[in-house]
Amino acid sequence: MHRELRDVPQAVSTGALPPPARIDRIVEAAHSRYLPLEDGAVADYIPVLAAADPDLFAVAVTETDGDVHEVGDVGDRFTIQSISKAFVFALACEAHGHMVLRERVGVDNTGLPFNSVIAMELGDGHPRNPMVNAGALATTALVPGATPAEQWERVRTGLSRFAGRSLELDGEAYHSEMLTNHRNRALAQLLESYGRVEVDPVSLVDVYTRQCSLRVTAHDLAVMGATLADGGVNPVTGERVVSGQTARDTLAVLASTGMYERSGTWMFEVGLPAKSGVAGGIVAIAPGKGAIGTFSPRLDSAGNSVRGQRATAYLSRALGLNLFASAAHAEPGQRSGPGERSAPGDEQSMARKTGSGEDRTA
Repeated sequence: MHRELRDVPQAVSTGALPPPARIDRIVEAAHSRYLPLEDGAVADYIPVLAAADPDLFAVAVTETDGDVHEVGDVGDRFTIQSISKAFVFALACEAHGHMVLRERVGVDNTGLPFNSVIAMELGDGHPRNPMVNAGALATTALVPGATPAEQWERVRTGLSRFAGRSLELDGEAYHSEMLTNHRNRALAQLLESYGRVEVDPVSLVDVYTRQCSLRVTAHDLAVMGATLADGGVNPVTGERVVSGQTARDTLAVLASTGMYERSGTWMFEVGLPAKSGVAGGIVAIAPGKGAIGTFSPRLDSAGNSVRGQRATAYLSRALGLNLFASAAHAEPGQRSGPGERSAPGDEQSMARKTGSGEDRTA
């Protein structure tokens, strides 16, 4: 299908966020609303994650014009974990193109847990999508570099460009995960047995574990997401990190697979491409508008931050971010005739579009 459409110019339609002062109030409201929530549990299958402070909570929004709105523990650093999959996918897609990633890795949801071996076996060794661990390993294997060290540096510098600052490895987290990542080693070897990767599986797992151990903040996640929202240009640094096509491809994959087996529910309730990590981070992207970065270590059974999901759902509704939400441009009986347009931006129309009712969360 993609090949058939190459001669069709890409049109882009985006909206606008509310004024900055209103965004500040809404971000603060999201944080205060869910700060008392204590549902979920900190991940404990990686020893270093089990020591996280469960009470930490940060919410940040970065607009595509570079404006930042944030509240809470936005300076606290945590490991990016599986959120790295989205941005490494973008780097690999930029290097190899749309069709290579679609054919080598896949873009369809497995409907199974992120570390499932069964999903790959059922697909004859095909990883199915880059947001589960098997697909993420296959994606990391596609990052350019003559050696594992070169691949790792390409990953680190690439994700740093998304964040707009130099990201550092959390050595303690890296070593802790290397002691417990037995399933990832098995997945890498299984990928090799099916001919899905052309690199040493042991070195591949090392690079992948390093990418998951990069330290970020909720602020960083919002900037990284806003880079995808702004067609691949970092709105804070002004640097083009990836092409508009790569940004579109990455958001498409996140929309269908970013929240693991809960991705369908997430899109139904929240309506934003998003990615979570087991350290408690979530990034959610509104194309053309901006991105949300949240951090709270307590997770649900699928490995997604409980507070982060609730706050993101609230912001999606209150800021008018849901990709599927729309409102009639005029009330019945007040519609313009053929070829005419009614004036946009009236207060009633804006109230209908942004709304402020009770949020519904994944």
